[in-house]
Amino acid sequence: MEIERKYLIDRLPENLEQYECKHIEQGYLNTDPVVRIRKSNDKYTLTYKGAGLLCREEYNLPLNAEAFAHLKEKIDGILIQKRRYLIPLTDKLTIELDVFEGELAPLQLAEVEFETKEEAEHFVPPAWFGEDVTFSSRYHNSTLSKR
Repeated sequence: MEIERKYLIDRLPENLEQYECKHIEQGYLNTDPVVRIRKSNDKYTLTYKGAGLLCREEYNLPLNAEAFAHLKEKIDGILIQKRRYLIPLTDKLTIELDVFEGELAPLQLAEVEFETKEEAEHFVPPAWFGEDVTFSSRYHNSTLSKR
């Protein structure tokens, strides 16, 4: 089960280069239900996501580079390209800051994943976070891929 909050970001935090960064490419084979392929640095996955906004099912299966390349030719919509910065927030929470490239630039979104729905509902975001878009499917990557 994926439990996360999502926020628009207007102003990036300082010293981003000090955080781990992943270069991500992802595309969607289907959006209802969501079936996604992703390359994150040198790791490849196929993901199924169920319906929902704050909480939803998620299953990840490993792919290899050849399978990713084969499936990449079959995606619907655009291939999403982004840099994901992993910013520690607490000993349990990490901010995943996505800085989109290509057709989706200059969009910037931050996600924080939680162990429980209660933690997510009581989360107080850092001051540099913008609008909470958790409950807007407009900012799901599967929706963004349809641009």
